[in-house]
Amino acid sequence: RGSTIKETDAVPITKSYWNAGLCPVNVHWHIGAEHRSEGQYDEGGMGPSPAKEWDGKGRQGFQCRHYAKNDKMFNEPYEWKHCKHMEVGETYEVHWPHSAAGACGTPNQYQTPFYDGVFCMDGILTSTSAQIGVQAQVFTVVNDERFYHPDMIDGMIVDGDMASDVAFYTGSTTGDSRSNSVCSQYTPITWQVDRMCHLISASSFDKMCADMKSKRDDMSDDLHPHGSRELVALEFHARNVVSGSMSGGRVA
Repeated sequence: RGSTIKETDAVPITKSYWNAGLCPVNVHWHIGAEHRSEGQYDEGGMGPSPAKEWDGKGRQGFQCRHYAKNDKMFNEPYEWKHCKHMEVGETYEVHWPHSAAGACGTPNQYQTPFYDGVFCMDGILTSTSAQIGVQAQVFTVVNDERFYHPDMIDGMIVDGDMASDVAFYTGSTTGDSRSNSVCSQYTPITWQVDRMCHLISASSFDKMCADMKSKRDDMSDDLHPHGSRELVALEFHARNVVSGSMSGGRVA
């Protein structure tokens, strides 16, 4: 496992990544939440039975507590045109990797795999925690246009209670190839994680996938959910969590 990382000199970015000189370089998502938020996405969450095509194809993380099997917005099928292997009623954790070494403001800004975007420009990175970050937001997908957000590709949604309770801290990259015994080499980086679970329309995700298809780089490997990492053991948590809100840039 290696040594613990509770004590660290790394300091998370506690303002918007844009104001810190970073830009989004990729977007992808995991089936279920890789993080845990008590009462939001945790052991008490529920969702539909996994789609057959996903059986055994990725570890599922925590589910949100919104799902109601008798409410049609959680069960009415949606005709997916761009995203793959997605399901109404399911929980997904969306990640927006950001980097100061991305091809910001160019047609090559968004790339898959996300490491290509993060490390696109040579000679830029001197402090990973100050120059590489990930935004994370957890959603339950519904077939209801009241929850439509057209610009998911741009980053964490800041609207109403969305991004009003955010944890800022340093950690590492994730995915189900990582565990509490197999660590990521990419650390420390900043994480900004919305502690709340939100409802999002299926059409919002499909619009994001359409936007991904329009990028110069081939992002087809990120048009479906990835497996989730097991929850990070407490012994590996960095003791530098700061709480705040992305709305108005407030940090407590």
